[in-house]
Amino acid sequence: MHKDKTIAIMQPYFFPYIGYFQLINAVDRFIVYDDVNFINKGWINRNSILSNGDRLLITLPLDKSSQNKLINEIEIAKDEKWKLKTLKSIQSLYSKAPFFKEIFPVIESLIASEQLNLATFNFHLLKTISNFLAIETEFVLSSQTYQNQNLKAQDRILDICKVESCSRYINPIGGVALYDKEVFLKNNIQLYFLQTQKIEYKQYKNEFVPWLSIIDVMMFNTKEEVQKMLTQYTLV
Repeated sequence: MHKDKTIAIMQPYFFPYIGYFQLINAVDRFIVYDDVNFINKGWINRNSILSNGDRLLITLPLDKSSQNKLINEIEIAKDEKWKLKTLKSIQSLYSKAPFFKEIFPVIESLIASEQLNLATFNFHLLKTISNFLAIETEFVLSSQTYQNQNLKAQDRILDICKVESCSRYINPIGGVALYDKEVFLKNNIQLYFLQTQKIEYKQYKNEFVPWLSIIDVMMFNTKEEVQKMLTQYTLV
């Protein structure tokens, strides 16, 4: 018997954009997919912040990363110069943002984390920001919960849904081509795709630069305004 439970499954991203947190907020249980292959030049170890009206990439440097390794097999570089460099960039670019004093200590504590495992570092980051935004979703690491690495792609997602006895699975809109609503329905699961609505806010005096890291969103908006943004999506 399927309970009325909604889940989502995503790789652990580094300071992801608002749509990622909308997905977390939309579900009862958020499964952090840490035992799948690392993606080079994806969002697992980098994201964009605002710099002079444009985008600037901040990157989590890794030790011998490879697409042949699982995310939870990858370590963060031991040289901690990146922490100082990243924090200096954020400080110089956002020091005049309206909520800098409130948000910078949160970002600083996350970057200062001594955790060297990439998956665990991002897992802690995602949970901390979610807690800060009063998101009550439960977090689970896939590697610690499901023994189904023999399965691939949609079959593995379906297996997790069955283990969770969920009635709904939500995926970001980018996965429309990956999953089949009919296959999910045959397994008594409703499949939805989350489409983030247009979100704009004041970023200093420049033209708005969309889809930046949650860092940018929190620097320019009150907690209440960010919480409102968490509901600005449609399910298709």
